[in-house]
Formats: sequence, structure tokens, C-alpha cells
Amino acid sequence: MKIGVLSFAHMHAYSYASQLATLPGVELVVADEEPGRAEEIAGRIAVRVLGTYDDVFEWGPDAVVVTNENAHHRQLVERAAAAGCHVLCEKPIATNLADARAMIEACERAGVRLMTAFPIRFSPAMRSLDEMVKGGTLGQVLACTGTNQGSMPGLNRPWFVDPALSGGGAMIDHTVHVADLLGWMLAVPAVEVYAQSNRICYADEVEVETGGLVAVTFEDGTVATIDCSWNRPTSYPTWGGLTLEMVGTGGTASADAFKQIVAEYSDVVGRASWLPWGADMDRAMVDEFRAAIVEGRQPQPDGEAGYRALEIALGALRSAATGQPVKLPLMPD
Repeated sequence: MKIGVLSFAHMHAYSYASQLATLPGVELVVADEEPGRAEEIAGRIAVRVLGTYDDVFEWGPDAVVVTNENAHHRQLVERAAAAGCHVLCEKPIATNLADARAMIEACERAGVRLMTAFPIRFSPAMRSLDEMVKGGTLGQVLACTGTNQGSMPGLNRPWFVDPALSGGGAMIDHTVHVADLLGWMLAVPAVEVYAQSNRICYADEVEVETGGLVAVTFEDGTVATIDCSWNRPTSYPTWGGLTLEMVGTGGTASADAFKQIVAEYSDVVGRASWLPWGADMDRAMVDEFRAAIVEGRQPQPDGEAGYRALEIALGALRSAATGQPVKLPLMPD
């Protein structure tokens, strides 16, 4: 199978490329139209670098991984669909619902598979929690509390804090992961969002929100909150501290996606690091992508999952701006 990674604008692209490079039967190429960025990655993993995205499509990939700036996902996904390539697209799937729907429809028309990159779904802890919810162990779920906290990525990748490219700040970047988990586990649509945001951390450096609290009401009456903040210092070891707690009529359960780590503190590096020793979520996700293509089935989470998570995040941004609850579904922009 021939797979191309398009862009290293997003920090997750390196992990995806590293994992794909070790999958049996995968021939991998990478490209980035920002000079030197792909070559830097190639210096860290054994991978072939092509000069442009045109070169990748001329090479004839079976699938591509789209990890450019959020606002530019649509152009690469539509191009991949036109070329008959299956797509793994970084989250959020887009910065507006019209683009997200156009991407889904382009892949459907072309008969190719679209997967949204939500690796947290592949956390063993989150999968166990999902089994408890769907198996009825917790009874009727009444309330949920999710967190996704990390440091601001814009310090090294300025496009993350440019709303024209990112679609927003922490409320876009971090809400979608937990929103996807909630939609997956509860298996009912969200009907209302209320949110507040702030710009306290890094306030002198960025114009987007750096923190937020999102309350989501689902069709069955379940209420969930999501702390989606960029409130960690730059020395914090990873991109998020993602947890989810479910409270039901039959009990409560909580999961931490990043519990299986060894913490390292180094004066040489100048910051803390988390060394994972458990299951690799990114590896499990790209395994699912490859396996689904080979087996001729739809990989999960799909484009619709990306759409639903984006809708909650955009509803949260709208609510924070107006100070009022926002009803879902939203009309596409």
C-alpha cells in the first residue's frame, strides 16, 4: 500500500509518519510545501521526501494523511478524493461546517474512505469506559466531565493562534477530542451547547481564546462539561491531559488516556517528558486506517464523527461570543 503524508504543519504528523513507516506492506512518502520542514522530519525517520503535493499525487498513492493547517484541509481532501485516494484527516476536520460537509461528500462521490484523526478513541482506558457505558454497567448515564488540557501549541507553530488558519484557539483545538468521545460513547446527538472562554494564559501574545469551559446537553438529557484549556506551562510534558468521567444511575467510572507513562525531568532538555510504556494510540489509529482500506470497510472514526465534534466546538465558540446557549444542529456556514 502506498501512503503519502501531506504537510507537517501539525505536530501529530511526525507521529503518524513514524508509525506508518513501520507498518508491514506500507510504502511511505512525505511532502511539505514549506521549505525544509519535510527534510527535517526525514532526518529523524527513514522516509522518502517528495518536493510537492503534486509529486505525491503523481506517485499514485492509495491513501494520504492530511495534516496541514485546519483551514486548508478541504483543498487536500478534495484533491485526494479526486485522485481516488483514501484519507486520514487531522482534527478538527475543518474550520467550518460547509467545508466539513463538502469533504465528506467529495469522498462519498469518489468512493473513497474518509477517517478523522481522533487517536484518543484508541486509548485502552477509553475503550474500556465505552464498553461499560454501552454494556449498561453504569446504568443510565446522567452526567459527564471531560478535560483536555495542555500548553499552547502556537509558541512553535504560529498558525495555531491565527484564527484564519486554525478556526479558533483552545476551544477548537481541545474540545473536539472530548466531544468525539462523548458522541461515540453516548451514541445520541448533542442538542445544545453553552460555553465561556477566556484569554488569560499568553494573553499578550495571542488573539484567540486560551481557555474555556463547555457544557453540552445531549438528546437523552445527559449533560457533559469539557475543560478545553491551554493552561499548562510550556515545560508541561505533552499536548494534553485527557480524562473523562461518567456518572450513571448504576455507578461512576473515570478514564485517563495518558496514565501509562513514566515522567522524566531533565535539566539537559529543560522540560519534563512523558515516556509512554503502554499501548500507542497513534499506532492503533493508523492500524485501523490501513486495515479498513485492505478490508474494504469504513474506518472509524469517520468523517461524520469529525463533523459532529466540530459542530459542538463551533457551537461553543458561538455561545462564548454571545453569552447565550446555542441550539444544535447548526446550519452550515
